[in-house]
Amino acid sequence: MTMSLSLSDLRQLADRTLDQLVPSEETPPVRIHRAMRYSLMAGGKRIRPLLCMEAARAVGGDATVAAHPACALEMVHTYSLIHDDLPALDNDDLRRGRPTCHKVFGDAMAILAGDALLTLAFQVLAQTPGASADVRARLVEELALAGGTVGGMIGGQVFDLEGERRKPTAALLESIHRAKTGALLRGSVRMGAIVAGAGETELAALSRFGEHVGLAFQIVDDILDIEQSSEQLGKTAGKDAAQEKITFPAVYGVEASKRMAAEERAAAYDVLSAFGERAASLRELAALIVERTA
Repeated sequence: MTMSLSLSDLRQLADRTLDQLVPSEETPPVRIHRAMRYSLMAGGKRIRPLLCMEAARAVGGDATVAAHPACALEMVHTYSLIHDDLPALDNDDLRRGRPTCHKVFGDAMAILAGDALLTLAFQVLAQTPGASADVRARLVEELALAGGTVGGMIGGQVFDLEGERRKPTAALLESIHRAKTGALLRGSVRMGAIVAGAGETELAALSRFGEHVGLAFQIVDDILDIEQSSEQLGKTAGKDAAQEKITFPAVYGVEASKRMAAEERAAAYDVLSAFGERAASLRELAALIVERTA
């Protein structure tokens, strides 16, 4: 029974499904598939897939029906990390505890690996098992909006780049992070709800939940960049300050930022009250997002 599946079980399901969906390292052209799998299968918390599958469960569906949309989300997330790490953007050498994709495969292959994961994500959505044509189209639209330029991930990345070395303000901070990180996390719960047949009231409530956990996630990310080491994070610590990025601690201070993260978690819990025990794992995820140390 899907109700008995733990977050660990669903994480393993996501990993198995990703392994099945991405061409093997022996499939020509070999180098691109090795680069894709190098970054995609390097571990990670799988927060977006878990949010997607648990949102499906919260609306009374089977969490496993959201496995393909969940994997599409992880592909888009990983593509964004590969491109973020490139010299032209954040110029980072470490991701998920090992050398970044471009350090291993070169800049050109890393760009193509990101492009390939983005492209594959939409193929996966278009082939979602058991979903109607209408639902598949809605999933494609949701992911495109969450990853796009108007209120989506790419738009947030642009604001982030343009905000470097500018005076940090609350308004600019919100414009960056509601789009850069929050949009894909919000899209994750929406896509899980859609594939499980959620009604409009349920979808609206889960959208609000996604907004709260998305903001909490970014606040905690900004705090960890200050407080944790590169070894603990699996990526280069202190990059935000070095690049003079606009972050929650830069605008509000560390202690106030911690209070804000806790407030966002509480707000997320409130939204989930209407779902009862079906949302128990979503509450657990919200807690993990705020309490994590990496």
